[in-house]
Amino acid sequence: MEHTKEFLEIAEDARSRVKEISVDETLEKVKNGANLIDVREDNEWNDGHAVGATHIGRGVIERDIVGKFPHKNAELILYCGGGYRSALAADNLQKMGYRNVLSMAGGWTAWKEANASTES
Repeated sequence: MEHTKEFLEIAEDARSRVKEISVDETLEKVKNGANLIDVREDNEWNDGHAVGATHIGRGVIERDIVGKFPHKNAELILYCGGGYRSALAADNLQKMGYRNVLSMAGGWTAWKEANASTES
């Protein structure tokens, strides 16, 4: 997908405040209890997602996150298709008081390229 200059500008601004980690780092953290959250759209999730991920779409994450993860110190690793939407969502969660939010660099594309486990 081709992103507009305006979208890339706001995504890069968010990325400047969000820590990004690799797929390998994500796998290690999830193995140690971190929560993996897929922020893609419903149709993307239905086409396949990371094993063990929780789906909270980008459009509703700010509304629904407290109900699913009420502890503001919970380790949350967000991913999307390529790493932009997850950075935007992570930035907003930090503004909501979440202190341990990460974004997976490269998103679903990087996950599949790493041959990490998926399910439909």
